[in-house]
Amino acid sequence: MILAILELLGSLGMFLYGMKIMSESLQKLSGEKLRAIMHAMTGNRFSGLATGFSVTCMVQSSSASTVMIVSFVNAGLLTLSGAIAMILGANLGTTTTFWIVSLFGFKFCISAITLPMIGVALPLIFAKNAKCRNSGEFLIGVGLLFMGLDFLKEAVPDVQSNPEALEFINQFTGHGFGSLLAFIVFGTLLTVMVQSSSVAGAITITMAANGWIDYPSACAIILGENIGTTITANLAAIGGNVNAKRAARAHLIFNLIGVAWAVVLFVPLSRLTLSMVNPPLDAAALLQNPRGNLPVLMAVFHTSFNLINILLVIGFVKVLERLVVHLVKEPGVTGLLTPHKNPHMTYESALMPQTGELNIAEAERDVDRMGALTRQLLIIFADVFEKGGDDLTEVVLEAKRLEQESDILSFETTAYLLRCSSSGLSRNSIDRITAMLRVLAELEEVCDCGYRLVMLAERKHRKKRVLPDETNKQVREFAKIILQFMDFYASRLRGTVAAKDMETAYQLENFIDSFRKSLRKESMLRIKNSGENVKAEILYIDILNNMESIGNHAINILQALRHVDE
Repeated sequence: MILAILELLGSLGMFLYGMKIMSESLQKLSGEKLRAIMHAMTGNRFSGLATGFSVTCMVQSSSASTVMIVSFVNAGLLTLSGAIAMILGANLGTTTTFWIVSLFGFKFCISAITLPMIGVALPLIFAKNAKCRNSGEFLIGVGLLFMGLDFLKEAVPDVQSNPEALEFINQFTGHGFGSLLAFIVFGTLLTVMVQSSSVAGAITITMAANGWIDYPSACAIILGENIGTTITANLAAIGGNVNAKRAARAHLIFNLIGVAWAVVLFVPLSRLTLSMVNPPLDAAALLQNPRGNLPVLMAVFHTSFNLINILLVIGFVKVLERLVVHLVKEPGVTGLLTPHKNPHMTYESALMPQTGELNIAEAERDVDRMGALTRQLLIIFADVFEKGGDDLTEVVLEAKRLEQESDILSFETTAYLLRCSSSGLSRNSIDRITAMLRVLAELEEVCDCGYRLVMLAERKHRKKRVLPDETNKQVREFAKIILQFMDFYASRLRGTVAAKDMETAYQLENFIDSFRKSLRKESMLRIKNSGENVKAEILYIDILNNMESIGNHAINILQALRHVDE
């Protein structure tokens, strides 16, 4: 008995591991295309539907794609209504896994070609070309998936040789509506445990094909799996912002609506599915050949249910959006950092699907935010230096808040990128993450310089340090040059840095160095010639040094981005 259970768990583990490898290799092969698809998503509900369907087909996991969608909403890259439309498409996209398993896993003896497939993949995974390696991993994933499915079919004994199993199942059948609810609950719990509706579906198909459950029970389990698959996205949204929680809640409500009407119309829906296959089937035909008929029939039921549910809800996306906005309230703002603090959540649990290829987009949003913080701090400095004022407490507090936010954002995004890099990524994505980590470190240093400049400007007015009018004008000009450099690197944080861009950057950096040296030399001459106003001149030199440091960090940022493009 124990050996049989271990064989079952081992078969399931091989299937799950094969799906994981296949999904990750697909992301590596098409990561850039997937990100482009997600970015191109518009507010049109039908384009969102198509995008959700396409992405789920490509990664072969509705749990993974819905977590991506929640992450994109959390990052502000998707609107709530667009995310809801994509979630509808993801529900339809997950039906392709049912078709793959039912057609290839049960209609054909796929195990005969799985080992040759892995044999073909073996030399590919040692190739220098990244696409060849990723293609090899994909073939190995497919091979392990179908080998696991084949072992799973053998590990689940058929009822003729194990009638006691049927007796156990019979305790839950024959109770009408109660049996229906029991199998829905079973499907929900099964999906929550394995964290994958695809794996839960494969188990259900295997149980049905081996005669453990009948057609109505299999359909009820499929309905439960549609509820269970929403748990992953809701877990992922726990640490996200309010819109991420709303997107996850919309996924749950959409599937609950579908299961509700399917339960009410369960008999006509199951009969409709029976009539859709060719030739039409009835219960007697299924009992005669469950292995040949039930897997495909379950795929038809799963697809029909999701398609009908989408057709019923697609016209009410805005209504669903208003409902989740009403259910998930905007939290009250507490503390200075609350509006901008936005913790990442996709990798907080080991149970979450690994979707690093797409989650890089969320980190890119935070890098952009860091770039904006550097500019805000320098603008505050220029304003304080120019105008001053009797009470600069509020301005200094705002600068301190921005500097603290940059520290938190840098720490969280760095940790997030490291988690992303721990999953299987393409070589380009790993290079991108490496560059982003360096860029984050440099931007944090720029924020520190910006905060120090604000404090120096505040001290100038508080201590009444007087500088010549020409010197004040030079500081203003210097600040404009630094702002120009900031705008230059900010515009290229997500784009490409060409060779001519680096030429411009080096010219700016050289000009900043020479300008700082010239102004510092003039200041030293004033100290030497007059011997007066020494404290004001030292403060002025500190300002020049911090500005030059910003120029150095700016060139480092562009060098890191240029390295990726090369």
